[in-house]
Amino acid sequence: MTQSPPSPVSDATPSREAVAPSGSGPSPHLPQASAQGVSGALPARDKLVITLLLISAFVVILNETIMGVAIPRLVEDLGITVGAGQWLSTAFMLTMAVVIPVTGFLLQRYNTRPVFMAAMGLFSLGTLIAALAPGFGVLLVGRVVQASGTAIMMPLLMTTVMTLVPPASRGKIMGNISIVISVAPALGPTISGAILSVLDWRWMFWLVLPISLAALAVGSAKMKNVTTPRRSAIDVPSVILSAVAFGGIIYGLSQLGEASAGSAVPAWIPLVAGLAGLALFITRQLVLQRRDAALLDLRVFNSANFTISIVAIAVSMMALFGTIILIPIYVQTVLGMDPLVSGLLLLPGGLAMGLLGPVVGRVYDRRGPRILLVPGAFLVSAVFWSLTQLTETTPTGMVLVAHVALSVGLALMFTPLLTSALGSVKPALYSHGSAVFGTAQQLAGAAGTALFISVMTIRSTSLADSGVDAEAALAGGIRAAFMYGAIIFLLAIVASFFVRAPKETENSPALVH
Repeated sequence: MTQSPPSPVSDATPSREAVAPSGSGPSPHLPQASAQGVSGALPARDKLVITLLLISAFVVILNETIMGVAIPRLVEDLGITVGAGQWLSTAFMLTMAVVIPVTGFLLQRYNTRPVFMAAMGLFSLGTLIAALAPGFGVLLVGRVVQASGTAIMMPLLMTTVMTLVPPASRGKIMGNISIVISVAPALGPTISGAILSVLDWRWMFWLVLPISLAALAVGSAKMKNVTTPRRSAIDVPSVILSAVAFGGIIYGLSQLGEASAGSAVPAWIPLVAGLAGLALFITRQLVLQRRDAALLDLRVFNSANFTISIVAIAVSMMALFGTIILIPIYVQTVLGMDPLVSGLLLLPGGLAMGLLGPVVGRVYDRRGPRILLVPGAFLVSAVFWSLTQLTETTPTGMVLVAHVALSVGLALMFTPLLTSALGSVKPALYSHGSAVFGTAQQLAGAAGTALFISVMTIRSTSLADSGVDAEAALAGGIRAAFMYGAIIFLLAIVASFFVRAPKETENSPALVH
């Protein structure tokens, strides 16, 4: 499957790998931000590229969680079961998990512009298919095509930022990326709830389609190539093993979380298959990376700072996705609110996270990660322990305050963790580091959802069997789920003390210790 790489177009700019000869000074062919070191502002061209990618990534990531609130409506309109409806979210995650590991290869093999066009083109096509879907089967196909484009977008955004932005300014830009990875999923239920309160479910796609097409059109005209592709071949066995490994684990975790609704396939079967595939995938990558031919280069884990940051990111993502799924269940089923109210309840926290992203990034650029990570981790932990006290009579206002505080804590963590992780790998491995992050994010999101739902179900069933009424039993299950989350999050607190600014940032005169 080896092809000749496309010739860089006239505006292509070599990546940081094209280092100037020793003593020759910055090469004029390097990205300007790289040549300027830690001082000058980004050139207008680079700002435009990053802005386009940020907007596009926000739109595509938003769709990852937009279907949850819509499932009851789809069950009624399409005549499907709740279990079938869940596949609209599960299939999205599965596709993301399978495609993301391949993006490391894509970003090295092809230029920025064609990769962007492919990502937004796939997402727009999937959105159109979903909007026109006459039934469940076509809608599911649309979601899979959407996810294919979504999976490419985030690694493309992060790799481009790491290539263009000098170390001393990365925190500010990564703060904007944290809006995408944390706020977009949180706003999905709110937006879908608002749409469904007045419109048909197809409008969730019709309203997004013009935005995605506009991004595709502007990107077609304005997107510039900021890296130089290099000749490389894709390892087909690695692609197959990746699909088995990450697809099996995601599917197994999703089935584990939905076990109470009944499943045709026991969750342990895909989990075992996925873990076996993961072991084989890792073994093959370790062999292939000796000659720089790995699909997903695992040498990014040679950096202890990257490894610790990824672990903390994974735990934080489990907390975020677990909370996103539990709070609407609690508010609707235990407190008796409607779906729109439960969606709006998550809105202030999402807005707080978005507003804090750039601010946190600027603080990171000046002071480093620890001053943000430690208080952020303790704040999230405190919120989780407080949520273990929820009952069927807890005021809605207390839930709102808890979610806002949780969002503030996670906002203090995401930007430092993401910037420290990717800044700790060699420039030649930026695309692989971005792909590892994306894969970890998907696995953690699925694990968080599965863990919280499974614990809630097991505990609430046990309480109901002992004679506790339904609402109190469910509240007890939710308390137990947050208890498990609080215990697991202790790992993120420990990790927060060990994350440090990458060496290239530590040596920057802009960083004040």
